[in-house]
Amino acid sequence: MEYEKLMIKYDKHVKVKEKPLKYGFKGLYKNKKIIIDSNIETNKEKTCILAEELGHHFTSYGDIIDQSDIRNVKQELRARAWAYERLVGIVDLINAHKAGVRGRYELAEFLEIPEWFLLEAIEYYKSKYGTCYKIDNYLIYFSPNFGIMEFF
Repeated sequence: MEYEKLMIKYDKHVKVKEKPLKYGFKGLYKNKKIIIDSNIETNKEKTCILAEELGHHFTSYGDIIDQSDIRNVKQELRARAWAYERLVGIVDLINAHKAGVRGRYELAEFLEIPEWFLLEAIEYYKSKYGTCYKIDNYLIYFSPNFGIMEFF
């Protein structure tokens, strides 16, 4: 999903603004407001950051910047999971397979996300489902290599 489409889809929930951020932050969420670092160069990366910050809106509470607190780490993981499921959904993976997409790079392009985000999403699904996941006539492998098989 493109950055602008994601902003429009959730504009009734949060306000999004871009401005330079310090200390290595790429995005911040607080009180229904999201700030995306204006120094991020690609819309693909901005989309992923926005999705994660939206995940914070829908799944988190309080100040979770201190990642030495396990409760904050758990909230961070929930927000990322929310983003993975919105931008790299299981049905999206099957649709890419149906469209003839093969390989991680091509899949990331198809989904309009950076390859690093795709790899993180695959790891997330691996931790959620294990080695593989069966849905309808498809078997999605997350390990040892990512792949999709269709059964007839």
